[in-house]
Amino acid sequence: MYNPVGMIPAMPTPFNKEGNVDFEAYKNLIDHLIAGGMHCLLAGGSTGEYSLMFMEERKSVLKAAVEYANGRAPIMAGTSAHRTEDTLELTKYAAEIGADCALVVTPYYMKTSEEGIKNYYKTLAAESGIGIVIYHYPAATNVELSPELIAELSQVEGIVGVKNTTDQEHTCKVIGLTKDQKNFSVLTGFEHLILPTLAVGGHGATGIIHNLVPKEIVKMYNLFKEEGDINSAIALNQRLLPLYDYVEAEPVPGPVKAGLDLIGLNGGEVRAPLVPASEELTSKMKETLLQLGYEVNPV
Repeated sequence: MYNPVGMIPAMPTPFNKEGNVDFEAYKNLIDHLIAGGMHCLLAGGSTGEYSLMFMEERKSVLKAAVEYANGRAPIMAGTSAHRTEDTLELTKYAAEIGADCALVVTPYYMKTSEEGIKNYYKTLAAESGIGIVIYHYPAATNVELSPELIAELSQVEGIVGVKNTTDQEHTCKVIGLTKDQKNFSVLTGFEHLILPTLAVGGHGATGIIHNLVPKEIVKMYNLFKEEGDINSAIALNQRLLPLYDYVEAEPVPGPVKAGLDLIGLNGGEVRAPLVPASEELTSKMKETLLQLGYEVNPV
């Protein structure tokens, strides 16, 4: 099974003024990310506003991602849903259309036990026909998985990784406990922790900033992982720090959509109750993108 490694953008879903998916804009985003060297693309995740979409819309977005990428980059399909049956339906669909792995958030709101969480992921791994990446994001779900529980799940056939969107100490512990699992990847979900995660043996990062500056993110990864030029990687990371803050300074994905508009891609509308980025934040992103050498459109 495919193991996700490297830099992976959590792609936003562009919507037009009428509220429908703008597939042409989505295709342009995918081309932009592949040209930027991204190692894998996450379609239909939280940044993609999956929770505000109908099941058939979600399927259409996943299918478009697989078809547009056309083998040029692996596709990680966001298939999280509240009901196990819905998650399984969408995950099986992702497998059928040729996605490479599926990202599934922990069960939330109606909380279950550790045993319920283990059964949930084991069911998906056994029945979906595609590698499962655990999405651990306790700040959003209020569900905390211990490093030991993640390590136990890492040994389940068909579970291929974790997107660990939590503090660095927790991620370090997960890496330490799973380092001998050759078919299990540990990814951070925080831009600020990309380099720290790589430094302790992590396999990559899934993030929002990747959509705006893919070439710079890949360059930073290569400087650190391939060339061993740690000082240059740190210097580039410091130049990108303001953007790390900006893309989550206001409700996601408004800021990244505004940033895509700035660099000539159609980020599209957000769906209610989400809101677009403010003019003040957009102006800040514009200045930072200019400093990075990007040609930007007027605010």
